[in-house]
Order: sequence, then C-alpha cells, then structure tokens
Amino acid sequence: MPLKTEWIRYGDQAGYFAVPERAALPLPGVVVIQEAWGVNDNIEDITRRIAAAGYAALAPDIWAVGGERPEALRKERVAEAIAFMATVPPAARFDPVQRAAAMAVLPESQRSMFNETFSQMFSSMGRMPAYLGSLRQAVGYLRTECPQTRGQKVGCVGFCMGGGLSALLACEEPELSGAAVFYGTTPEPEQIAHIHCPVVAFYGGNDQRVNAGIPAFEAAMRQAGQSYDYKVYAGANHSFFNDTGEAYNVNAARDAFARLLTFFAQRLT
Repeated sequence: MPLKTEWIRYGDQAGYFAVPERAALPLPGVVVIQEAWGVNDNIEDITRRIAAAGYAALAPDIWAVGGERPEALRKERVAEAIAFMATVPPAARFDPVQRAAAMAVLPESQRSMFNETFSQMFSSMGRMPAYLGSLRQAVGYLRTECPQTRGQKVGCVGFCMGGGLSALLACEEPELSGAAVFYGTTPEPEQIAHIHCPVVAFYGGNDQRVNAGIPAFEAAMRQAGQSYDYKVYAGANHSFFNDTGEAYNVNAARDAFARLLTFFAQRLT
C-alpha cells in the first residue's frame, strides 16, 4: 500500500508519521513507542507496517527536547553505538565493566563518544515516567489536531522500554482505547488500578525477568475490571519482534503481529 511518511512537528514535539495515501480519512491512530535504541530504522519500519494495515501511525521521538535530540542521541550516533554493541558478546553488552573492557581497544575519542551515548540511552530506561507527558501529547495530537485522525480512536504499542511505557500510558491516559505491550515491564498495582483501556501483551518464553511480572499484571487488571490478554512464546527471547537483532524469532513475530492487528481492529474501529 502506498504510504505518506514524514517527520512532523506538533507543539514542541517531533515524531515519525506514516499514513496510507489512498485510504478514506479520518483513520484510527496508533502511537508507536520506541525501544531504548530510539526511533530508529526498526521503529520507523514498524510504524510503516502498522500504517499499511489501515492506521495513521505516529512514533514520537521521546528523546527530543523542543523537537531536537541531544547530540549524544542523534540517530547516527545511536546507530554507531548499536553497531559496536553487535561486536560485543551478549553477556557484556549491558554490563558497564565488561563493555568498557571491550571498548578499551578503541581510540579515546570513540570511547568517549560511545560512553556518552550509552550513558544517556541506558539512563532513559530508569526515567520512564518522565516520558509520559510526551506520549500523552502524541495521543492528544492524534485525537484532536491531526487532520488524518481527528475525532477517531487512538491506541498504542511499545517494545521493550516502550512496552513498559505503553502499559504506563494506559494507566495515565483516559483517551486511549487500547494498549499493546511487547515484552515490557509491569506497572505497579496502584497504577494499574487506574487503567483506562484493555491491554494485549506479548512475551518471549525465555525472558524470565520481564515475565515474572505477568501474574501481578493479570491480577491487577482483573481487579481493575479491564481485559488483559497475553501470549508467551515458548523458546523466544526478549526483543523477538525486532527483525534487525539476534533475538528475532519469525514465528513468534508473525503470530504476534496478527494478534496485534486483530486487537486494534477490535478496539480502535
């Protein structure tokens, strides 16, 4: 399907926007929430795939301040950091000591650049509530301002860090009609008590750290009177939907995408 894609500004925010060129407007909107790697080629591709299914999809750049990213988090800098990470043994990638040892062979200027980028990227995972304002602005823009979606239902989907943010957004944003979580952390029970919409979630069977939160999520959603439908894919790892990474699992990703589109068809139209 032919799509119109562009980086847009809305208020003091920026995001990657995709919409079918030939679909009758307005369309339901979907907010696509980044991994810890930012709005990169993978997130842009997912945004286009969702748009091609008949939605107007917006991936807000939550790292952008006043619409512009800090130097250390520019797309090119992050891409270089990710490329370096791919050369490091998996067990060392998120261990600062082992990562520093792997970078010891690099020129000092490159080590300094990577350290700055890694520091800002990974610290964002510990500041997730700080990004809710940006995400709520994206929902508001699609609901009330964007010509292609004005007055229509809006949902969200997030991956890894974005999966946790998708769940948090469902707890905070009353205008959200549905939230999808890909291997994201579970909000606190007191947050889920205020949840405003149904949630669908997808997990890798090998992702024990994240999966430990599933029972609490299910219990809190039941108590809140909201639907929580989830699928755990046996043998799949964290980030199984990211087809640019080593954890990609085509069978799990195919099934999850079909279930995601079914959820959006039920909740957003």
